[in-house]
Amino acid sequence: MNEFIPGQRWISNTESELGLGMVMDAEFNRVTVLFLATGDRRVYARDNAPLTRVQFNEGDVIESADYAKISVQQVQQHNGLLTYIGIDEDGQLQQIDEMELNHHIQFNKPQDRLFTGQFDPTAWFLLRHETWRRQQQHQQAATKGLQGARASLIPHQLYIAHQAASRALPRIMLADEVGLGKTIEAGLIIQHRLINGLSKRVLILVPESLLHQWLVEMLRRFNLRFSIFDESRCFASPDENPFLSEQLVLCSQRFFADSAHRQQQALDAGWDLVVVDEAHHLEWSEDAPSADYLFVEQLALASPGLILLTATPEQLGKESHFARLRLLDPDRFYRFEQFLREESQFEPVARLANLLISGEVLDAEQQGQLKNLLKQDNVDKLLQQVNDTQANAREELIKLLLDHHGTGRILFRNSRQTVQGFPDRQRHAYPLQGDDTADLANSPYLYWLVGQLKALGDEKALLICKRAETAIQLEQLLRQHVGHTAAVFHEGMSIVESDRAAAFFADEESRAQVLICSEIGSEGRNFQFVRHLFLFDLPENPDLLQQRIGRLDRIGQKHVIQIHIPYLVDSAQHVLFRWYDEGLEAFRHNCSGAAQVLKLLGDARDSALLSRDAAAVEALIATTKTLSSQVEDELHKGRDLLLELNSCRPQEAARLVDEISAGERDGSLWPFMEAMFDCYGVDVEDHSRDCHILWPSENLRIAHFPMLQDDGLTVTINRDIALAREDMQFLTAEHPMVLSAMDLVLSSETGNAAVSVIKHPQLKAGQFLLELLFVAECSAPAELQIGRFLPHTPLRVLVDQHKKDLTLVISHDSLVETGDSFDKAQISQFLNSQRQHIQDMIKVAEQLAGAQMQKLIAESSNLMIATLTGEIKRLVRLKKINPGIKEQEIEQLKEMTMLSHESIQETQLRLDAVRFVITS
Repeated sequence: MNEFIPGQRWISNTESELGLGMVMDAEFNRVTVLFLATGDRRVYARDNAPLTRVQFNEGDVIESADYAKISVQQVQQHNGLLTYIGIDEDGQLQQIDEMELNHHIQFNKPQDRLFTGQFDPTAWFLLRHETWRRQQQHQQAATKGLQGARASLIPHQLYIAHQAASRALPRIMLADEVGLGKTIEAGLIIQHRLINGLSKRVLILVPESLLHQWLVEMLRRFNLRFSIFDESRCFASPDENPFLSEQLVLCSQRFFADSAHRQQQALDAGWDLVVVDEAHHLEWSEDAPSADYLFVEQLALASPGLILLTATPEQLGKESHFARLRLLDPDRFYRFEQFLREESQFEPVARLANLLISGEVLDAEQQGQLKNLLKQDNVDKLLQQVNDTQANAREELIKLLLDHHGTGRILFRNSRQTVQGFPDRQRHAYPLQGDDTADLANSPYLYWLVGQLKALGDEKALLICKRAETAIQLEQLLRQHVGHTAAVFHEGMSIVESDRAAAFFADEESRAQVLICSEIGSEGRNFQFVRHLFLFDLPENPDLLQQRIGRLDRIGQKHVIQIHIPYLVDSAQHVLFRWYDEGLEAFRHNCSGAAQVLKLLGDARDSALLSRDAAAVEALIATTKTLSSQVEDELHKGRDLLLELNSCRPQEAARLVDEISAGERDGSLWPFMEAMFDCYGVDVEDHSRDCHILWPSENLRIAHFPMLQDDGLTVTINRDIALAREDMQFLTAEHPMVLSAMDLVLSSETGNAAVSVIKHPQLKAGQFLLELLFVAECSAPAELQIGRFLPHTPLRVLVDQHKKDLTLVISHDSLVETGDSFDKAQISQFLNSQRQHIQDMIKVAEQLAGAQMQKLIAESSNLMIATLTGEIKRLVRLKKINPGIKEQEIEQLKEMTMLSHESIQETQLRLDAVRFVITS
């Protein structure tokens, strides 16, 4: 039985957060303890009180209630109470009675918690060990920052994000063709920068009509919670500068156009990264740049990072293209005439590259041009190998030419010709007879729709129409008069309502055969699990038509897309159908020049739509065919294959995809998270294959588990399911719940002290060992990305009671608990009786871990120097031939190398966790 004496200090084994307790009364079989830090009073049975006596030893630093600190030199005992005598911060001899100890003392150090009997379950120690291991693995992954998006693993998107986001100063233009995912590329870059700590404040500027789409895309795909700022939000902000109240801000370009005051506030707020969508709408000329352009120019000058999303340059003319390049690098692109001269110098580079890429044989003149351009000793040898049809030599020459490309480092452009994986299309036309003035309930369109749904059987279809009113009325008519279940999706719905509608439609078990969308309501959504598209009416803008088809016509679509188009014979929709179908062939393939053709036609198309005159329609279609052919030819001739190749180097892109896929296939994330949920008291219920429902249990250890709502959360670990079911959270190694839960473990004492009874064939019964987890901590500014070389690294040491090193002999995974119970009080008593011996074991382990750390420092330093000096040499070489390489970038890399070396050399060792192991 414990001897309790009033005035003694004890700590609760089960409620360590109460701080230091003081025995107030110990009579009969009860003991009363007052925890002064919280004001709580507890009464325990004396013979089984979950309490541990607090006794400090020589060398410990203790603090009194008035915050005086001493290093203990001697411990005296009188009538069961302790007095500590030691040296204070001024070198004077002082004493502190145990009754005077600070009530707020917490025992967070592993060895302190071990000696005070605050053991955690072994499962928590194992969780802590695995958390450190996973964090180290994540920090060193080449794909860190790219793993967490709810998006298909598309090579060119990952390649662009990886190339751009890792730069110290990302200033780039994303100019992929329509449908290749510029928004996803931008989101990947933003997410990468935030996860790696390279950017903190991000401003996105978009056209008014795209605000909602960007908000949803950033949240649903990347778990990034942007805040939309408009005048009402700014007016309601208590801050003098409202833009300082949030880190991630989304604004419309029109909002700033209407207020010079808000423009200045945005400029004063300061941003690490600015993203501008539809940047080609910023009008510019050397004599009269638009106000919108001038504002973005000011933002660009004040912000280290800038991403412009724009249409492909050849569609909009060279002056428009130059205006955007000027925003990215005003020092280099300062005069339009100079830009034209420089671009003409790269035309032979692109021409020779196109010949090499297409596999054509180079004649003597072309070989001479290649030698003059490259000026390298091995060109003759490579040309000879090319003539001998050696593919590797051709690839090497193309790589050398890539380094010469004028805008290759700041401009990324992929085309559908180079990016494979798009589905085929089949169009089905349905001429209908009837009156186009009839209401919808009596319209031939409704009867056609009902018949088509019946013909599809169990297959699902997506229907898109112009207006939300039409979508709502269609759903009501199908439900009330036909008994057909449909989901509806339009811009008037909240995000939650939209998600529910999309999830209801996507669920294989639901009765919703058709999802009816309005024009805007369908933006930004992925319905590639559907192959039937009903175009209930046709938009007059060809870009909108491509956007509609793009809901299904996506990389990863596994089926031929079936496009169904009804129209009333001799109506304006009939003319529009023929113009799209016969003139542009827009239903059969992506028509990148359609908008340009419409511009060249002037009023001819709209006149034909109004008159419906047969001769005018035939003339319109014939002219459209001719113009479309000419525009497509010009676009094809203008294609820069070298730039497209530089925008996605297939081998490097494939490596990124393979690494992310391998991490998902190894299946270790869900068991790890299950252990996390079990530790913190989160209930897990199976939902379906690879899907689970999480609930906060009654025994939740903390007030709020990251991202877990009171009404539960459904999650999946399967990327394909996540793409189809946007109502589920997609758990990856970079999901905010996973990252926050890992921080929760490592920033607390969870699992840092444990006791285990184990049975091992190499260990005799009756022994005790210490398994210690040290952490080598290298602290450095985020911009150094030191984690690539030396992240916080766990170092395991195992020593037996004779201080023998068994680390390499007996693995961590082999120390499996027997399940035998033990008397916690007896273990605590034994540990305190062996306190000095265990402290000596810890010192031996620290020396062993220190040796491991020195080896780690040397290896990490060598890797860092090899990596960064290699990059410096590459940039120095490229600078001689490519003006896109700046001296500032090279000097920054040199400084990074020196700072990284200093940081690695200053790595510190810290004991993070200890497990007392008893052999059975």
